[in-house]
Amino acid sequence: MLRTIDLRGTRAPDYRSVLPRAEFDVEAAVEQVRPIVRAVAERGAEALAEYSLRFDHVAPEHFRVPGGALADAEAGLAPEVREAFREAIARRRKVAEAEAVAAPVHVELGTGAVVEQLLVPVGRVGLYVPGGLAPLASSVLMNVIPAQVAGVPSIAVASPPQAAFGGLPHPNILAVCQLLGVDEVYAVGGAQAIAMFAYGVPGVCAGVDLVTGPGNIYVVAAKRLLRGRVGIDSEAGPTEIAILADDTAVPRFVAADLISQAEHDPMAASVLVTDSPALAAAVQAELGPQVDATRHAERIRIALGGAQSAVVLVDDLDQGVAVVDAYAAEHLEIQTADARAVAARVRNAGAIFVGSYSPVSLGDYSAGSTHVLPTAGCACHSSGLNVHSFRKQVHVIDYSRAALLEVAGVVETFAAAEDLPAHGAAVTVRRPEEAR
Repeated sequence: MLRTIDLRGTRAPDYRSVLPRAEFDVEAAVEQVRPIVRAVAERGAEALAEYSLRFDHVAPEHFRVPGGALADAEAGLAPEVREAFREAIARRRKVAEAEAVAAPVHVELGTGAVVEQLLVPVGRVGLYVPGGLAPLASSVLMNVIPAQVAGVPSIAVASPPQAAFGGLPHPNILAVCQLLGVDEVYAVGGAQAIAMFAYGVPGVCAGVDLVTGPGNIYVVAAKRLLRGRVGIDSEAGPTEIAILADDTAVPRFVAADLISQAEHDPMAASVLVTDSPALAAAVQAELGPQVDATRHAERIRIALGGAQSAVVLVDDLDQGVAVVDAYAAEHLEIQTADARAVAARVRNAGAIFVGSYSPVSLGDYSAGSTHVLPTAGCACHSSGLNVHSFRKQVHVIDYSRAALLEVAGVVETFAAAEDLPAHGAAVTVRRPEEAR
């Protein structure tokens, strides 16, 4: 079911050129999204209604979800589902609170020369929750909790309206919002939701400073188009899992984990990197029966059979680590002997799942970690969504007269070297001889 890429006997200078990856042409989607964004900016609620009908096949009676609908959704949860949501919320909040412990910086560079760095929460954020192939209620808590712990004073959530629920977002999404105390929720999806957040829509929704959350290619394209007018977390592509495994791995576990990620989307990537041909063969044998037993078998087969998914054979774990570092997976599982030590050698991954009993699906819901992670190799330079994503770092410079004069010559010399004499003059004018 998975194609094989054999890297044994090779040491490529850049493995990225030979590893599988989904085609994801955001730039082409930008041109499709541009008129939607422009229409929302110019026509506001009228455009939101037009695109809701076109793309979601329903126009909500109210774009902002009434508070009673949030309460009804929470009240309608089955007891075991409510408990699962509460447990996931508690675990993510506990980790987020630990993330938030970074203290402001205070540095004294000399008498009267102080530089501080303050951690200031973003003023208002718009959090997007997808509602396409799967209503990702888990994405609500993954976005909201770090924003709340960061101290963001104004939080809005948007998710597509569903014809099956009278133009409201999925009840599970509304229920998690209610459990988290978020009462500003909008039944708006896709690129038009990102435009609503970026520009604001009079009488509907005030603009925001930052937009976060995963979405389809049109959501990603809107975020790219509007970056600069509004801050964004990342341009998330199709979801992906890489598993680095040796002959100690359990084939049925590895197969199940590859399948679990393929379940997200036909473009999802599932990649096994192993130095064991026997394990690779055993995993391939497991895939067929396990896929046949799942509800979304067709979607999974497309993902596993796509160009973005493969078994990658390597000579040894050293080459395996180099390969997964080059791939920089959104989710990386390590199923090897001494998995913790192998994980410590990895530099590039959105999140690392260690050992046979830390599957990615645990992180999707209830590990306490974030599941909003960098994709498409961006884990080599970016981090998952966390408390610090919702805080700005602001330097405060407080120098006394004496402290300025102590460094005045340095500033004047530097300004002259850059041919910016007025910069130097702004210091020179403060010298005692100039003040007379």
